[in-house]
Parts: sequence; C-alpha cells; structure tokens
Amino acid sequence: MRGVGDNSGLRLAELVAAFSLAVDLGLGQPMEHVLRSWLIASRLSERVGVRREERGALYYVATLAWVGCVADTPELSALFGDDIAYRHDGYELEQTGLPLLAFMLRHAGAGRSPADRFRASATLLTAGPAAVGRVIISHCLVTATMADRLGLGPEVRDPLQQFFTRWDGKGVPPDSGEAIALPMRLYQLADVVEVVHRAEGMQRAIDVARERRGTQFDPAVVDAFTATAADVLGDPVIDTDWQMLIGDEPSLQRRLGEDELDRALEAVADFTDLRSPSRAGHSRAVSQLVANAAEHAGLPATEIVTLRRAGLVHDIGLHGVPATILDKPGRLSSSEWERMRMHAYYTERMLTRPPVLAALGAIACLTNERSDGSGYHRGLRGAAIPVTGRLLAAACAYRAMTEPRAHRPALDAKRAAAELRKEARAGRFDPDAVDAVLLASGQEPGKRRTGPAGLTEREVEVLKLIARGASARRVADALGISPKTAGTHIERIYNKIGVSTRSTATLFAMQQGLLETLEPLDP
Repeated sequence: MRGVGDNSGLRLAELVAAFSLAVDLGLGQPMEHVLRSWLIASRLSERVGVRREERGALYYVATLAWVGCVADTPELSALFGDDIAYRHDGYELEQTGLPLLAFMLRHAGAGRSPADRFRASATLLTAGPAAVGRVIISHCLVTATMADRLGLGPEVRDPLQQFFTRWDGKGVPPDSGEAIALPMRLYQLADVVEVVHRAEGMQRAIDVARERRGTQFDPAVVDAFTATAADVLGDPVIDTDWQMLIGDEPSLQRRLGEDELDRALEAVADFTDLRSPSRAGHSRAVSQLVANAAEHAGLPATEIVTLRRAGLVHDIGLHGVPATILDKPGRLSSSEWERMRMHAYYTERMLTRPPVLAALGAIACLTNERSDGSGYHRGLRGAAIPVTGRLLAAACAYRAMTEPRAHRPALDAKRAAAELRKEARAGRFDPDAVDAVLLASGQEPGKRRTGPAGLTEREVEVLKLIARGASARRVADALGISPKTAGTHIERIYNKIGVSTRSTATLFAMQQGLLETLEPLDP
C-alpha cells in the first residue's frame, strides 16, 4: 500500500521547474525564462542579505508567480485577443497610468474586425479598470491556491499575492515599500531584466531597472543589481543545468511521497485545464478513464500508475496555444492548426527530465498519435505506438467527444462510442484500446469476432490477401481503404502473430487454416 512516506524519487522543486516551462509558453517567452529569472533573483538575494535557508521560499515565489495567468486567460482573450501575445508585449512597459492604458487600447480586440476592435476599446474605456482589477485579484488568489495544493506555507503563499504590487503603492493590492515581501521585490526586478537582457543586452537591462527605480522596483534592489549586473545576469546563451542547481540548494530537497506526487500532478492538471472553460476537468477525467481502461486491458499495476499520471499531464503543452485558437468557434486556419499541433511537442519537451517525469512525458506526448500515421507530433503508426499510448489516445478522444467545444456541442455517450468505433474501423485507433476504453466508460464494446492471435475480422481479410502476394496498395484497392491504413493493418498483423516477413505470415495463415476457402484474387 502506497503512502505519503513512500519516496517517489521526485523533488517538489523539480516538478515545479517542469511546470514553469509551461508558464514560460503562456508568457510568450522561451522555455526557462522563469527558471533563469529565479537564478537572477537568487544571485541578487546574496547581495541584499537573504539567508541561505530562506532561498527556498524565493525559488517557489519565482517559479509560481505567473501560474495564475491561466486563470485570467478567458478574460484577457475576450479583451485583447491572443493572450500569449498580450503578455509577451507587456514586458515592454511599466504597467501603470497612461502608458498602460495606451498599451491596452492598442491591443484591444486584436485580430478581429475594425468594428469588433472599436467595441473592445469602448468596453475597455468604460469597464476596463474594474475588469483588470478583477483579473489581477483572480490571478493572485489562484496562484496562492496552487501554493496551498503543493503544501507550501505562508512564506510562499503570502508574497505570491503581492505580485502586482509596486514599490510606489500604485499596484494591486496597494501595498508599498517594505510592506512588499523581499522575495517578491527581488522577483519583480528579475522577471523584467531577464527578458530585457536576453533581447537587448546588459546595458539596456540596467537602464530599465534605473528607469523604474522607486516606482515599480525597490531602490535598494535596483542599486544592488546595477552594481553587480554582469555577475547577476550571467550569460543567457549558456545552457544551465537546473537539476544541478536544484540539487545544490539545501532548501529545495523536499521529495514527494507517492500520494503527494499524485496530488501535485492533479494540481498541474487542474491548472492546465483552466486555460479553456470547455476543458474544465478534462485531464482528471482522461486520467481516470485511461487507468480503468488499462485495468480492463490487463496491464501491470506499475504501468497503470504511470499511465494514470501521464493522463493528468497529457495537455500541459496547451499552455503554449493561445485561447483564440483553443476556443475558436470556427475551423482553424492552416497556421493555427500548425500551432495547435505543437502542443504535443511542448508536452514532451517539458517532461524530458528528471526520469520520473520523463516516463510520464514519453506516454503523454503520444495522445494525438494515430495508428494509421495521421496523428502528431511524430506521425507514428501501428506497432510504433506502445499499448499505453494507444489507450491514452482512445481515452482522450472519447472524453473530448463528450465535452463541449467552441466549434461543436458535446456528444452523448452513445454517439461518442459510435464515433470512436468508426475511427477504429478506419484504422486510426487500435480496436483493442477502443474496446478497453468503452468498457471502462460503462459501455459495451463493439461486437468484433476475433481470429487466431487476436486478429480482427478485417485483419484476417488482410492476412489472406498478403499471403497470396498482394501489396499494400492492392490490399487497399481490394478492401476500399487507403494504402496507409492497409500498411497499418499489415504492421499490426505482424506484431500480433509475432512474424516479420510475408513468408512467415503466410505459413501462419496456412497453419491456422485461413486459406482453405480463399477465393481467387482478381488480377
């Protein structure tokens, strides 16, 4: 029986680091922006007298400060269009007064018709300040909730609620001066100068810090930064080993128990689903469904745990997709579709390390692969997709069909099941995975007569044809399917009967008596 005390092999700081890569994408910044901002803040903390044992709080303040941006995505998108572009451009200016209003008006209704942009601007002028205030409050409360769910204390939670404060008291909430926690004052500077340094160089980063000294930023923090900027900023081009840095920080060594890891991954799942209202609860539901399906499929207990956890994080890459694409009511353009397809790659990239997360990422990134090779991001097909990936793909597809989307209403369970079976017959989903998912959802699987070695009726038809020398194209022509689907069937047949050549497949067919009633193949 697993318990909180069982060591999962993963530090909390490592999981948060992985999630911070998703936050980077939501900010329109390169991956590791947040981690590099933490490194800058940490170096700077040594210059302003922060004790070593207090730097753990600084790490979590830095890596979680922007987590709340997922909560304000729908509101930002309604006002400014592409929420990611808006956040990216927000680093250009000091977020207050007339410059902020002018910035918001430039972005109001971005990507829409002139009439829609005019209406968005009017809404912003009449209700903008109150709306922005609500967004900020929501952001801070949601971020504090994330800290609570990760088991972090007030030394992290309280500063996180001051993210939009300013030294001069013109932020939200109106805390000012030293009433703002020092970790937040350090991170506020580091977050901005990291972006400026990477884009425009060290001198410009120093200039921006000085320009905002005493308004947005703590004067003492600015002075400490400008005095040692070269050492504090380092070189953004050089790859940094975050695993080593975390390993070297005594205050970041808390390891998660197995149950704690589950709860932390559930938090990541919930925050990911906040990006799109129609996806609320999707990741948890997929996780539970695919775990139940894996039980029906007879997978070992350890694989079921890994698969369930992969289900929780399978959509983490969606943080890199703007809400204008996620919630678009119409058909996606080719460029929008390409951007959507990138989310599977992002998922894999975020979960590359350490090994505990890499095991989840290796499965999670397969959610959109299809057995006929038509999926993404790798275009894998047939036996190249492991059983766990096939189960997750079927579970995600079924669950998504039963949820509303901007471009269509939710399907009822019966219709969703019919659609999933149809996709399996077309060769896009593994029939066995579909059966397991439908059983797990409380439905009867389709009535499929199976042949030797678990071959489906269609696979038996294909085997008979290739045993007589038919190519994949001739199989496709004979059965009215695409050559790619025929190739997938052949790969699956070889995998099921344990052969690798046509001749050994033919021997299997003869041994099983499958060729005894064979009709002549048309020339």
